[in-house]
Amino acid sequence: MYQRNQVSTLVQRLVEDTVWTMQIIVVPRQTGKSTMIAQALSAADVISHYVSADDAANPNESWIEREWQVARGMTRNGSRKVVLCIDEVQKVSGWARQVKSLFDRDRMNGTPVRAVLSGSSSLLLHKGLEDSLMGRFELIHSPHWSYAECRDAFGFSLDQFLYFGGYLGAAALVADKQRWKAYVRDAIAEPTISKDVLEMEDVRKPALMRALFRLGCAYSGQELSYTKILGQLQDRGNTITVAHCLDLLGKAGMLSALPKFSDKEVAKRRSSPRLMVHNTFLMTAMSDRGPEEFLARGDLRGHLVESAVGAYLIARSECEGFEVMWWREGNKEVDFVIRSESALTAIEVKGGAESGQSGMASFLDEHPEAKRLVVGGADAGACTVEESLAGDVELFY
Repeated sequence: MYQRNQVSTLVQRLVEDTVWTMQIIVVPRQTGKSTMIAQALSAADVISHYVSADDAANPNESWIEREWQVARGMTRNGSRKVVLCIDEVQKVSGWARQVKSLFDRDRMNGTPVRAVLSGSSSLLLHKGLEDSLMGRFELIHSPHWSYAECRDAFGFSLDQFLYFGGYLGAAALVADKQRWKAYVRDAIAEPTISKDVLEMEDVRKPALMRALFRLGCAYSGQELSYTKILGQLQDRGNTITVAHCLDLLGKAGMLSALPKFSDKEVAKRRSSPRLMVHNTFLMTAMSDRGPEEFLARGDLRGHLVESAVGAYLIARSECEGFEVMWWREGNKEVDFVIRSESALTAIEVKGGAESGQSGMASFLDEHPEAKRLVVGGADAGACTVEESLAGDVELFY
């Protein structure tokens, strides 16, 4: 069975004896979370107690306490470490408050229970972490499957990955395009918006949220000012509402608004966003076009390639902690600008019929310390799209 890199990360943390932090696994829906946890528990060879809120008749705070007490009993009066895994923990109302209380008590008493918490709603998990668990956890981001993973696990070609994306739950359906699209729309996109976003947040305009998601899928990789977004949505709402909806979609692992690169923080916050899906399957599944048209037309393929590179950068940024932005002055632009502390890289993507004028030279004139990275095309020193998406190219000096 294929094993993702996150498994080894979790194994390393499970076998540590001196670190008390909880391990929080943040994943999109149906990307192999439970399998990953099972593989890590087996490889670490630790005593464990695994429970899921999906299997509980009444998953509430008392249920968490009872399962935690079971794990405490398995330590044999504190003589051995036990790993407690609670899956789909976000489905328990008040989970973060209860976990905080139990974790703090164990740490005070020296009870060797090590908690691993996971869930398929990254938005709900982030909310609980921000509210109650500051300083008590480490995140393990497990994003959508990368091109390298889909190639090695499923035999995907680059074109298959561009169209069908890296979604484990739908990989078995790619031979039937209509069935695949229906599954992605009905079992992935809509539940994420309706359950992970709208049920949790007080979104005043649910219809606006759904329309904004569809717009982002159609315009992925393109700049749209907040005013233009409202115009496209034919809505009289304000830009603050749109920005809030985009923030929620980003935390839910669906769609992000990349800010424009600027040395001034205020200018960056006020800039028009560039919409970017977190996986290209959202672009293709929400469209009526088939793979032949998407992959043959230069403009459509170009948007797919640019969005695939953008989604790859977003996924890595969540794990590695760098920023993903874009840059434009006048009609000159750079597709992506990434920054990690003092390191800076400008990335130009050439995946089809490019429009606009490259701003790479102008950007490097202003920031000579930046690394130049060209993905696709025939420029000297350019890497291929496949090399980029496979992780074979260093992002920073």
